[in-house]
Amino acid sequence: MNALANEIAALIAAEGPISLERYMTLCLQHPRYGYYMIRDPFGAGGDFTTAPEISQMFGELVGLWMTEAFTRAGRPPGARLVELGPGRGTLMSDALRAARVAPEFRSTLEVDLVETSPTLRELQAQTLEGAGVKLNWRTSFAEVPRAPLFIIANEFFDALPARHFVRAGRGWRERLIGASREGKLVFGLAPEGERALRVEAPEGSIIEVNGVAQRLMTEIASRLVADGGALLVIDYGYTETSLGETLQALSRHAPVDPLAAPGEADLTTHVDFAALGRAARAGGAKTLGPVTQGAFLREIGIGRRAETLFRRASEAQRADIVAALRRLIDEGDPREVMGGLFKAMAVTHPQMPDLPGFG
Repeated sequence: MNALANEIAALIAAEGPISLERYMTLCLQHPRYGYYMIRDPFGAGGDFTTAPEISQMFGELVGLWMTEAFTRAGRPPGARLVELGPGRGTLMSDALRAARVAPEFRSTLEVDLVETSPTLRELQAQTLEGAGVKLNWRTSFAEVPRAPLFIIANEFFDALPARHFVRAGRGWRERLIGASREGKLVFGLAPEGERALRVEAPEGSIIEVNGVAQRLMTEIASRLVADGGALLVIDYGYTETSLGETLQALSRHAPVDPLAAPGEADLTTHVDFAALGRAARAGGAKTLGPVTQGAFLREIGIGRRAETLFRRASEAQRADIVAALRRLIDEGDPREVMGGLFKAMAVTHPQMPDLPGFG
């Protein structure tokens, strides 16, 4: 057992089994051993690869989408561009470069990067050095100042901690994490039922609930309603709330046991876009989508951008462009391509005109 596993086992010995939500929070955000706090997990040398690391086209198109959202919102003064979980800063760098086509947007905005990891903040500062805009780092969305907000959330909501409930007997019991006699972390069930859940389902069924994500979405929606702006969410997930669990742990691009080495693997769950949409509308906002990432990128012009890059590229670069385009928009095997498993959804002020990419 590693240091964080020993600490969690000691916590369980003192306080009893903990929820999956608390376990995920400790694994990802523990100040000394948390996965995101002490490493760069991105790219071929890390544990997973995100769309901005695959091709500049992704971030450029997101930047152009944001400039269009700014225009359709009436070019509000004092607007801020916000990214939740900015990774290495690659997406923001590409987005800001593309946003030069809209000088009014590019020259007046400030950028807020919502990031808790000191390691990733350093990488973001290096990537965005010389970006030509004022950069501000925030530890939470609540710290972002009041203003019209244009928000990017790419592979952010999947990393927010979830809870599991298992159908057992006549009711539902929460799935908890305890410790065996040998001190090994194991899954179990809460002794008491969860009375608030009244869904009918077969014995052993699991409901996955991400209350953290839903509460944050309602908070964002309320800000957009009050101050204007738009949120673009791109993440892997499903469009209809359903039974089943999607918890996964990744290390070196391969699945591993989520309890084996806490803090050493990425822990995520698939995003329930239907639940996020309900939370956004509960905050008074309008939602667009979800649609597949492939459909979204095709509609906002990734084919045209690829053609432009292709004309200027060497033979080797052209092969890379073709491979990147396929990986971003094809809707086949999700182990190889992202276009189908990943979805896009927008949240806006209720009076804002519809935005491109959503049919």
